[in-house]
Amino acid sequence: MIQSLATAEKVAEGREQILAELRKVIVGQDEAVDEVLIALFTGGHCLITGVPGLAKTLLIKTLADILHLEFKRIQFTPDLMPSDITGTEVLDEDQGKRRLHFVKGPIFAQIILADEINRTPPKTQAALLEAMQERQVSVEGAARPLPEPFLVAATQNPVEYEGTYPLPEAQLDRFLLKLTVAVPGREDEIAIVTRHAAGFDPRDLAAAGVTPVAGAAELAAAREAAARVHVAPEITGYIVDLCRATRQSPSLLLGISPRGATALLATSRAWAWLSGRDYVTPDDVKALARPTFRHRVQLRPEAELEGTTPDGILDAILTSVPVPR
Repeated sequence: MIQSLATAEKVAEGREQILAELRKVIVGQDEAVDEVLIALFTGGHCLITGVPGLAKTLLIKTLADILHLEFKRIQFTPDLMPSDITGTEVLDEDQGKRRLHFVKGPIFAQIILADEINRTPPKTQAALLEAMQERQVSVEGAARPLPEPFLVAATQNPVEYEGTYPLPEAQLDRFLLKLTVAVPGREDEIAIVTRHAAGFDPRDLAAAGVTPVAGAAELAAAREAAARVHVAPEITGYIVDLCRATRQSPSLLLGISPRGATALLATSRAWAWLSGRDYVTPDDVKALARPTFRHRVQLRPEAELEGTTPDGILDAILTSVPVPR
């Protein structure tokens, strides 16, 4: 168990312990792991895109086990109702007296996997908005707090769009990061198949030797430490300049709002802290700009027809905006 995450040495040790446990189950995907950790250390949520079969669910489930946090998976389907997520009041009878009793939905956990979130209608997607922003759900006029820490990791298939509902801008903005899980390289894929040939069962993490290395208390201490990372005025100005450049881009219909600027500030701080520093550099900002911004911008139709991507626009902006010394 990690006792303290206050020093650079402890940060490096804690990160390596988490990665070591994950590598017992997950091959590669270190970048995605770091970005999920950043979301946890900033109290944010993440949207994960990738074709089926890339261990997105396994990654989040394993991370929950390593951090000793309660995990629940919600399969989003077209017939899913808001009450299926938040819970509902039910009428029961006790000693001849009838009373309403609240039955908690699966949202009452510390790490939620919202699987294929874009397969459910907007009304049900909206049930997550209050939970993600306010850390509570309201049922029958009563607000019920959610556990801490609380992370929603939502997945969606970037290829199959039939029978899906695009996430509204208000919901996309609630996600701190949008991760892209890529198909592994040849050597990693050989390692994956070799593990399965040796009898690896992704449903039995205990057999793989995965053990907790931290808990909610250590995570809370990590959040406090990351929030204390120093941000120089020049870095703040650089973040704002990047956001303003997206609003002026002729290829974008929607640029980055001030909320997006504060999101990049938070993710850059967390990445600097994970890297063992107590100050943010321009390279930290550059490293997190794409996953923090790519879901917050909206391309113009003509740019989409030309094959332009949000990452391509962001790369051009990162190249054009002067970097502070």
